[in-house]
Amino acid sequence: MTSSDADFRLLNEARDWAAQDPDPETAASLLELVRLVEDGSPVARQELEDSFRGTLQFGTAGLRAALGPGPNRMNRVVVRRAAAGLADFLLRAVGEASPGTRPRAVVGYDARYNSDIFAAETAAIFTAAGIETFLLPSALPTPLLAYAVRALECDGGVMVTASHNPPQDNGYKVYLGRHAVTDSGNGAQIVAPYDAEIAARINAAGPLETIALAPDGWTVLDGSVAAAYQQATAALALPEYFPARNLRIVLTPMHGVGGETALAVLNAAGFTDVTLVAEQAQPDPAFPTVNFPNPEEPGALDLALETAGRLDADIVIANDPDADRAAVAAKDPDTGAWRMLRGDEVGALLGAHIAARLAAADGSAGGGDSHGVFANSIVSSRLLARIAAAAGCAHEETLTGFKWISRVPGLLYGYEEALGYCVAPELVKDKDGISAAVLIAELAAAAKADGKTVFDTLDDLYLQHGLHASDQLSIRVADLGLLDAMMNRLRVSPPESFGSSAVEVFTDLAEGTGQLPPTDGLLYLTRDLTRVIIRPSGTEPKLKCYLEVIHHVGSAAELPEARQAVRAALDEVLLDVKEALGL
Repeated sequence: MTSSDADFRLLNEARDWAAQDPDPETAASLLELVRLVEDGSPVARQELEDSFRGTLQFGTAGLRAALGPGPNRMNRVVVRRAAAGLADFLLRAVGEASPGTRPRAVVGYDARYNSDIFAAETAAIFTAAGIETFLLPSALPTPLLAYAVRALECDGGVMVTASHNPPQDNGYKVYLGRHAVTDSGNGAQIVAPYDAEIAARINAAGPLETIALAPDGWTVLDGSVAAAYQQATAALALPEYFPARNLRIVLTPMHGVGGETALAVLNAAGFTDVTLVAEQAQPDPAFPTVNFPNPEEPGALDLALETAGRLDADIVIANDPDADRAAVAAKDPDTGAWRMLRGDEVGALLGAHIAARLAAADGSAGGGDSHGVFANSIVSSRLLARIAAAAGCAHEETLTGFKWISRVPGLLYGYEEALGYCVAPELVKDKDGISAAVLIAELAAAAKADGKTVFDTLDDLYLQHGLHASDQLSIRVADLGLLDAMMNRLRVSPPESFGSSAVEVFTDLAEGTGQLPPTDGLLYLTRDLTRVIIRPSGTEPKLKCYLEVIHHVGSAAELPEARQAVRAALDEVLLDVKEALGL
């Protein structure tokens, strides 16, 4: 095909899309792109090519992409087809599992651009397909939607959100409920094979004009579900065992939808000295005060830390825009400066606090393995396994993502290093930054009452289990093919050592293990227990490298020197990882 033929085909495809697009704004922007391409604009041509470069693929993360026209963007055409395919899947799955049962589904949305429109059209398509459908009454946190799937005994749930992605993005996250799953995933995000089955139904959806939208018939929920979630989440606090509430908290929802809910829950749990960061308190899809609405990104917590310093706060808690993650910052007693704790540090603190809650509740130091299972993703710290063992609890490692963590049978607590924590799987079978905030406040208040900080509590864990220190290296690429090239380089020429310690175990995770299904990743374990895991990101064009070193410490007096030693060790390992990747 010649260049002119390709241009002719691309422009015709764009005009056809614009003619069927139910959104006049995206149709107009598409026709403007066509005009600019005809005028010779290379920038417009690149944008148009990318918008029509294949179809946005539905997977275990659902859908997530930039807003805009075309099959490779998030828009009303793509969402209608996704809703139709999911409706078909639910009807078939429920019909097979429970013949004669009418499927039930609940739809939620955040405050991003077009989220409310995508949610309303999903509800209309579900209703037209014969599904009993509930729509959350306003822009609310993702954990509340996950709670509603189980509370309303639904077979499916949709949350329209792009979580902590940039402002121009949106997404479509799918949960499956009671009759739609045959595993332990009732109320959890989808995994294989459900993702492929739903994707096939989406691909089989007919022309856009054949997808019916009911004019009404779905139920817009009142505030009772949100109120029930708030009440149940606040009740996670155990004042009879951990009565301290003298804690000054600075809270930021980062322009997202969690502020009102998180504040109400913390107050109801007895934490009344909570200050919202004023500039970030209200939902705003433009996220005007941050370059990237992710608490992990440099600068994202600057306003919260300024507020905390001004108020002499004890702790900062930050939720990402859909409130399924929680970040924590506190004043480091070693430096006197505020710093954000790593996800592994918060994960260990919560694990130890949940173990302490178990011990307090049953009056013993352990309690056997009947309490349940602690779990974390394979790229998270190994410290939680040691905390679980000391508490007499079982522990499991899973693949990255709460779609896996939440499915662990008997789960009591699960986390992943990317600021995701599931402290109440009986309420929300997913990560939940609001319920995590309650327990973070509880453990911080308990430490303060004992004259300690959260950093002192971490030091106690390091003295008991060894100083576990972690770091990450993320390599963003413009061409996804570079990720495959880097992974192939490592498979062909695996490194022999990291940080002067010989590699003793090399596992190609793509082959699967006795405990884990196959995933694209490489794991290295050295003689001194240094661990390196390298994998492509599942949601971004990045190669992610996870490093952890363990240093045993005999006394508190040795901790300062040990911190310097593990930092030096991590730096050495980082250099070796870069060399192995050819950077």
